[in-house]
Amino acid sequence: MNEVVGSHDLLMVTLDTLRYDVAQELAAAGRIPNLARHLPEGGWERRHAPGSFTYASHQAMFAGFLPTPAAPGPHPRLFAARFAGSESTADGTFVHDTPDLVSGLAAVGYRTVCVGGVGFFNKQGALGSVLPGMFQESHWEPEFGVASPTSFEAQVACAEKVVAGLDPEQRLFLFVNVSALHQPNWFHLPGATREAGDSRATHAAALEYVDRHIGRLFAAVAGRGPCFAVVCSDHGTAYGEDGYTGHRIGHDVVWTVPYAHFFLDSAPVTREAR
Repeated sequence: MNEVVGSHDLLMVTLDTLRYDVAQELAAAGRIPNLARHLPEGGWERRHAPGSFTYASHQAMFAGFLPTPAAPGPHPRLFAARFAGSESTADGTFVHDTPDLVSGLAAVGYRTVCVGGVGFFNKQGALGSVLPGMFQESHWEPEFGVASPTSFEAQVACAEKVVAGLDPEQRLFLFVNVSALHQPNWFHLPGATREAGDSRATHAAALEYVDRHIGRLFAAVAGRGPCFAVVCSDHGTAYGEDGYTGHRIGHDVVWTVPYAHFFLDSAPVTREAR
């Protein structure tokens, strides 16, 4: 990452609340082609979330603790704050002296931009201002939120405007928190009703909706030059498994998340990050 930081733009997309099993099934079935073309052979990497709900997980990820591979470690991290005794900081890790990755990238010349989604990014109160407040520039509108059936389209349009307004020589760290997977998501499945509520099927339909538009986001950042992207979930959610519904609980469907990182180049060629 020490070769990437400074030479590439960085894109981080959290598909908020996306379950690993649903993401993997849709990739295998060819239902999310725009995401799947960037995944390694075998599909999404299975990882463990650093938190069981949005606020906790993003605080950890912004400190460099991205979802951990679901296999015995140690697992070197891409990014890390300088911390004595860290066993996950390796030669290839980008190490910064600030407490979080966002300010660490700003310190080396990046423009840091957040396009928020769920309530922890809405800037409507003190708690909803903490995470977006880490960035030099942050955006949130009701159209980006969980209740909007067109949330991701609106977020992508915002990101396109941000990218278009930047000096081509200015390096960018763009973060997008995608709210469409979070409940309520019933409106993404044709025929579903508010009364019937959300289900695993409506969750899957929401991911298909995101996939239909994420190519625009990738194209916008890749149009500026080479970009390194991290796309993952911050946590999963339960739809009745073992009697549980929702998240902020210690169930496997909450802790197990999909993860991928890859390069986006200005040429229509992608390669797996090594």
